[in-house]
Amino acid sequence: MFGTRLRLARKQAGLSMRALAERMDPKITAQAISKYEAGKMMPSSAVLVGLGKALDVSLDFLMSTQVEALDGLEFRKHAHTSARDRDRAEAILIDNLERYLTIEDILDIPSVADPFKARCCDSVATEQQIDAKADELRRAWDLGTDPVPSLCALLEDRGIKVVEANLSERINGLACHVLRDGKPVADAIVVSSRTNIERKRFTLAHELAHRIIRSTGNPAIKLENAMNRFAGAFLVPGQRLREEVGAIRHRITYYEIMRLKHTYGVSAAAMLVRLGQVGILRPATVQRTFATFARPWRATEPEPIRSNQGFGAFEKPQRFKRLVWHAIGEELISPVRAAALLNEPLDEIERQINGPVVQ
Repeated sequence: MFGTRLRLARKQAGLSMRALAERMDPKITAQAISKYEAGKMMPSSAVLVGLGKALDVSLDFLMSTQVEALDGLEFRKHAHTSARDRDRAEAILIDNLERYLTIEDILDIPSVADPFKARCCDSVATEQQIDAKADELRRAWDLGTDPVPSLCALLEDRGIKVVEANLSERINGLACHVLRDGKPVADAIVVSSRTNIERKRFTLAHELAHRIIRSTGNPAIKLENAMNRFAGAFLVPGQRLREEVGAIRHRITYYEIMRLKHTYGVSAAAMLVRLGQVGILRPATVQRTFATFARPWRATEPEPIRSNQGFGAFEKPQRFKRLVWHAIGEELISPVRAAALLNEPLDEIERQINGPVVQ
């Protein structure tokens, strides 16, 4: 376990064994690092601290054993994402999961075994079946057809570990199964704090789709396209959309699309695509709109949702932080331990414990 973590931390730092050895204090050789990574030798406590400083990772990341491995890693990334970007994202996820699973253990919260097992299907063959699967999940979760206020809260309530982190600008998010020694597999999703609210919500819905639909069963429908279709259908139910704007429209205005995107918390481009998917707009009308006033929308979001208003105020992971503060309130962890778990200064933790100083 230690060797695997050390190798990952070194790769995400972009260092060779020799370069890491040159950074170290106390000094060690590249041969020693090779033995650490191969599991043939363990470092002394002083060397362990030095490795953490040289690689800018926590000792929890290097030594904790909550996460045995990450399985089925799926990246939502740009085409030119580097191996270092992926290694860094994986290291960030492991570090966050170690702290997340630690606080669950402290609070003796039982692990949930495959929260989506009853909702999964092996394959879907048509786009209509994809939409039907999204509608079925909404009914099972008693969501009706109203917009979902917070995808983060919804998924956290269903057992997924949701993490927001400062990823490379070329990665929007990633998801995986978390393998744990002797415990049920956990699901985790990371979304980038760099992305806008619209993309963040769509990424979360896309990763939810991967947990519901395993394959398309139709060579004409690519899996990632099917996941995007499910995300659009889950965020914007077709029945509700037709009731709002009409079953068939010859064209739609910029004003209407802006109102709809703010109503459902999706991008303007995703809303325009969805209007075509449910048959409100003809394919030719969607294409013509993307060729005219909607042409810049793929690169730049028009009238973006503000981070502190509407959906932006709610679309943040909350569960991990809430659990840490629960543990502080019950005096199960010290303020020092809480500061390490939350990656926040100790004085800020103490201020939040005791409240403002009364003059």
